[in-house]
Amino acid sequence: MGLKKLVTACYRNRQSEMFSRHDSERAIWLEYNGNRKGGRVPDVKDIGEHPLEGDGDFCKAETIELLKRADIVVTNPPFSLFREYVAQLVEHGKKFLIIGGQNAITYKEIFPLIKDNRMWLGYGFKNGNAYFKPSDHKPYASKSYFDKTTGLVKFRNVKWFTNLDHAKRHEKLRLYKRYSPEEYPAYDNYDAIEVGKIKDIPVDWDGAMGVPITFLDNHNQDEFEIIWTTDRGGDGMLEDMKLPHSRYDAPVVNGKGLYKRILIRNKAL
Repeated sequence: MGLKKLVTACYRNRQSEMFSRHDSERAIWLEYNGNRKGGRVPDVKDIGEHPLEGDGDFCKAETIELLKRADIVVTNPPFSLFREYVAQLVEHGKKFLIIGGQNAITYKEIFPLIKDNRMWLGYGFKNGNAYFKPSDHKPYASKSYFDKTTGLVKFRNVKWFTNLDHAKRHEKLRLYKRYSPEEYPAYDNYDAIEVGKIKDIPVDWDGAMGVPITFLDNHNQDEFEIIWTTDRGGDGMLEDMKLPHSRYDAPVVNGKGLYKRILIRNKAL
């Protein structure tokens, strides 16, 4: 891949293995500069092992020093600390490719980055499903998502988040439907219409429309403008679009609240 080197910081682990038991108060970091013997398969002897003073937490100063040296960060951060982790990457101006939960899209700390085209969704995880193999010493607890045949666990509703460009985000949606008030009802509480499926976005509607958050899998910044999300009442960003109503925490159609939506507008109209 033409990489200069690979560096990884372990968390609460003193062993150079992928699946840590997280049973150490101190950690190590690893560095790989290529196989000295040549070839594509790494030799474990070529991986440098270095001690950390602390446990490898990404907020610690010594771990941040490793981050500063990196050009691109690829990882699966703790979902509970996703906001803090993204903030750190943005603060240090890093390119990144990370895994997060689908609902992180509408976090008040995350959505502005997507709206301002500073972060977008990557390509992969069909239907939001990821698969992983649990380690031998830590079997997966939930049997409902474990496939005994493959030995893999399905991890649902996840996305790649990145600021690395890729071809899919420049593809245009193939739309064909035209607006009609019968098929596209207006919201009771927002000056916009409801579009329940991405493929049904009308080609001739020049106003605001609410679409599922999965729209971001196909968002082309040159094709559509992202106005804001209806989550949490718009965070004060949709005041000019609100209609007299008692509820703003979700879009409402004929008195029925719907799931969170992203409000968009067609740039070509």
